[in-house]
Amino acid sequence: MSALYRKYRPQVFEDVIGQEPIVKTLRRAIKSNRVGHAYLFAGPRGVGKTTVARILAKAVNCLGKGDIPCGKCKNCLDIAQGKFIDLIEIDAASNRGIDEIRELRDKIKFSPSIGRKKVYVIDEVHMLTREAFNALLKTLEEPPEHATFIFATTEVHKVPETVSSRCQRFDFRLGGEKKVAETIEKIAKREKLKLSKEALSLVVRSSGGSYRDAVSALDQLSSHITDREIEVFEVLKILNLTALDQVL
Repeated sequence: MSALYRKYRPQVFEDVIGQEPIVKTLRRAIKSNRVGHAYLFAGPRGVGKTTVARILAKAVNCLGKGDIPCGKCKNCLDIAQGKFIDLIEIDAASNRGIDEIRELRDKIKFSPSIGRKKVYVIDEVHMLTREAFNALLKTLEEPPEHATFIFATTEVHKVPETVSSRCQRFDFRLGGEKKVAETIEKIAKREKLKLSKEALSLVVRSSGGSYRDAVSALDQLSSHITDREIEVFEVLKILNLTALDQVL
């Protein structure tokens, strides 16, 4: 059984929660055929940066007739399953050297194999070395028409200005308590998990506004609440939280 945060990861723009201004802007760019060559998605962990990057990759390669990803065609399904050859995801934390970026630069010259565009998603881009950033900069200065870069980072201040200035920057926000609570309630209902208001409040509190962390916390509790409503003291213990009255 897959983790809940993977099971309920948004697959189309309509499912993205809490990032409405970003989604609206991207949808307009797709509709007017003005998708940029490079985007910088900045924000805390677990707020949807990589998810939106994948949905954007679907949108520019979707075989459907609309201006948004249908989520049902072969390309959309392949991207959702992580086997679309023209979507290249790179973890900069473990591929941060100049050799990896040079290899990327050499391969980007070739046209897409299946889709309309090659989409490169570089996660935690701030981890790249200075030499790697310099090598990447040359590609950003003269990008091929068939390629789109999406850089995701939790520490945008570490991205060189020479790189960030060549990207369209979007700042992702942490979720408010109400939005996060609504998300968890919906998932709990679908999974038939009994969650009291007090337990829900603690799950939201533990997440710090991160949607993924909130869903992961619910996943952590799920084995304890399949046939009964979990007690508050159990939630505190499982999530390693300290009761407010104890602090006082």
